[in-house]
Amino acid sequence: MKKISVEINAADRTAKINPELYGHFAEHLGRCVYNGIYVGENSPIPNVRGIRTDIVEAFKKIKLPVLRWPGGCFADGYHWKDGIGEKASRKKMLNFNWGDVMEDNSFGTHEFFDLCEQVGCEPYLAGNLGSGTVQELAEWVEYITFDGVSPMADLRKANGREKPWKLKYLGIGNENWGCGGSMRPEYYADEYRRYQTFCRNFSGNELFKIACGPNADDYYWTEVMMKNLNEWHTRGISLHYYTVPTGDWNKKGSARYFSDEEYYSTISGTLRMEELITRHSEIMNRYDPQHKIGLIVDEWGCWYDVEEGTNPGFLYQQNTMRDAVVAACNLNIFNSHADRVVMANLAQAVNVLQSLVLTDGKNMVLTPTYHVFDLFKSHQGGEAVYCYTENQTVGKGAEIPMVSCSASVKDGKLTVTLANCSIEEEADVDISILGFAAGSAEARIVTDECHALNDFDNGEKVVPKDFAASINNGKVSAVLPPCSVVSVIVS
Repeated sequence: MKKISVEINAADRTAKINPELYGHFAEHLGRCVYNGIYVGENSPIPNVRGIRTDIVEAFKKIKLPVLRWPGGCFADGYHWKDGIGEKASRKKMLNFNWGDVMEDNSFGTHEFFDLCEQVGCEPYLAGNLGSGTVQELAEWVEYITFDGVSPMADLRKANGREKPWKLKYLGIGNENWGCGGSMRPEYYADEYRRYQTFCRNFSGNELFKIACGPNADDYYWTEVMMKNLNEWHTRGISLHYYTVPTGDWNKKGSARYFSDEEYYSTISGTLRMEELITRHSEIMNRYDPQHKIGLIVDEWGCWYDVEEGTNPGFLYQQNTMRDAVVAACNLNIFNSHADRVVMANLAQAVNVLQSLVLTDGKNMVLTPTYHVFDLFKSHQGGEAVYCYTENQTVGKGAEIPMVSCSASVKDGKLTVTLANCSIEEEADVDISILGFAAGSAEARIVTDECHALNDFDNGEKVVPKDFAASINNGKVSAVLPPCSVVSVIVS
């Protein structure tokens, strides 16, 4: 057992934690949308207008705040007019990014906004800059948001939606340094400025325009974006970073069968998010000291080799306690950088990469990662507070900090979230709290051995449980088991 001390000053409020830091991502990829979220109106699986009821309820339980769609790489080959109107007459297309499967466009704009309304979350659209036109993107915004007489508003009404939707978040392109066009940052910056000019605010709707930002540690891309953009052009730039245990994209490692060394290399790799956010933020601070432009980590999570026997283009992988610890570490990092990071979107929501939910026909299981979002949801809308951890290191091959932690205050309660990254040792944690009258503490935990998972044969083994945390003279004490994630609510 190792002794860990955490110091929290609840009077030192550092930033508001936007609920959107706990956002998600649904791409037309594998079984994320089709046979995942959307099963069609005639499916025997309980649904509302084709959208699975159980998945909507699962999303609502964790207060899913924002959902990004339709991609990903799919977005820069997507033409939105193919996905409206009568489904039988919608144009079919080849999903050339993900498995060369046929896309029938039965899930399009109306269905996506229906999903967001059922869940109660903000829609975040990734617009097609790579293969689309300025007119196409401008007309999509008009179709969605204009409350008046115009060709696009009339088309929306003819397709069954009289009143416009609200659209806040609009990404103009995706990964334009790669699958979105293999562009240089200087070229993309000019294209972004041109496209965003024609994406107008209609009928009281105000767009939060998001530019394609860097891939991982491409600091030059961020420098060029910040030189060429300001808050009049954009409100956010994106950052994409995936945790690959081996560091080798050709042989990424298994989601469920891994050594202790691979476990620790995974956690070490995911903790790199701290360095990436810090260094990109330093560049942004030089050009935007008032933080008018937010950093949006709209793709993050673990990327492993696909499960044996599944389509390699579908990116289906299992989800273990290792992934739960990864999720907790990243969410704690986002909380601690909430002054600059205003949104983050885990990739992806259902059946793809580090998903919240796995489905098999009518069956559904919630992953350990899902339960971490459940533990952390009380941070949403809170104020991040000063939190310092006097850590010790653990690991085999890769030495990492033992405990990850963040804290926030909301509605008279202090939320502290912790992860014990060790798979061998308990962490004896003492949390000293200043600036907050701590009278009682309630805690919940997700823990098991690092390979533990939830599946269709054995059900949900990894679930949140009540946990013992004591409080004495303003100090919270708890012993965290190995490979555990804990949420403590102090009031």
